[in-house]
Amino acid sequence: MRTEYDVVVVGAGPAGTTTARFIAGQGVSVLVLEKDRDVGYPVRCGEAVSRAGVEEFITPDDKWISAKINKFSMIAPNGEEVILPLEEEGFILERKIFDYVLGQKAVEAGAEILTRAYVHGLIFDGGKVAGVKFTHIGEEKEIHSKIVIGADGVESRVGRWAGLKTYVDFREMESAVQVTVGGLNDIRQDTCYFYFGQEYAPEGYLWVFPKGNNSANIGLGVSGNIGKKRSALSFLNYFLEKNYPNAGILTQVAGGVPCTITLEKITAPGLMLVGDAARQVNPLSGGGIISGMIGGKIAGKIAARAVKENKPELISLYEKEWDERLGRRHRNFDRIKDGIYNFSDEKFNSIARAFNKVPMEKRTLGNLFKTALIHNPSLLVDVAKVFVIKN
Repeated sequence: MRTEYDVVVVGAGPAGTTTARFIAGQGVSVLVLEKDRDVGYPVRCGEAVSRAGVEEFITPDDKWISAKINKFSMIAPNGEEVILPLEEEGFILERKIFDYVLGQKAVEAGAEILTRAYVHGLIFDGGKVAGVKFTHIGEEKEIHSKIVIGADGVESRVGRWAGLKTYVDFREMESAVQVTVGGLNDIRQDTCYFYFGQEYAPEGYLWVFPKGNNSANIGLGVSGNIGKKRSALSFLNYFLEKNYPNAGILTQVAGGVPCTITLEKITAPGLMLVGDAARQVNPLSGGGIISGMIGGKIAGKIAARAVKENKPELISLYEKEWDERLGRRHRNFDRIKDGIYNFSDEKFNSIARAFNKVPMEKRTLGNLFKTALIHNPSLLVDVAKVFVIKN
């Protein structure tokens, strides 16, 4: 490990290692600093992704795919189930292995990764970010760089240290909790299940994602408003006791999910943010694996170009390119979310009844949202922008 690199990436999740991979692939030196002992651990994720999203970055491999999904099951408060065939296959990942493989890909491209490296400050030179300060196995170190990229998750401090407004209103921060359970014999291994309504997940949703071998990730997210009054864990425990009282809990994780639009500024002089640190999560679903990797790809290519051409001002292009690729789409999702998450149980039940009358061959996500928002013309425009108009 040297004392100077072209780029330092803070965080070795999918967004961070993808960023590093696209930087190193251009012959630019890059070091990834990860505070935990292992890349890919701990896992704080439902682990669901689309095949198309994965294939943009890596060839699917069964060693990190727990289940292959071809349909959704939407369950209304009254128990009525709506089956929605997927237009494209999805995967439930084994994130510990998936993240590790992404780290390997970055190293193969020429990146270096250092674990157990806790970044606690930035180095500045004339008002520009010029490196990081960190502790590695009890030893204080400094690394100088031309660019620092914060991929340090929803609790990111890197952006805040550089003067960016990274605060998220608690109402936009979902309180989420998930367990991986075994001993489930009555769920379809090709189906992702979603539960809606006041009983299980008010102003949010509960999920059951199969993991193979009669196991599943079961979790939920509720809005910050709800989380202040009653914990997400209490909702999850209630669901488990009612539906899977004999299931054995294998793991449990909890945390905040920023279900909001991308930060207004995701760059500063010498600094870029990617993934959860930039709020590149889909505001409607809370999913952030693939969108964070897309952000990392864009940031990595631009950072490498800025270094190679010795034009640090080029990093400002990142915000525009991200907005064109997914930022505008996420703003549409955010408006749709606001229109859906406050539905009453009666509204969810009526949507289920109406959609179950739709022939299976005409059931798409776009049509489902149109059914849900049939009396809200302005949001139907947003649905069209997301699911009909290719942007």
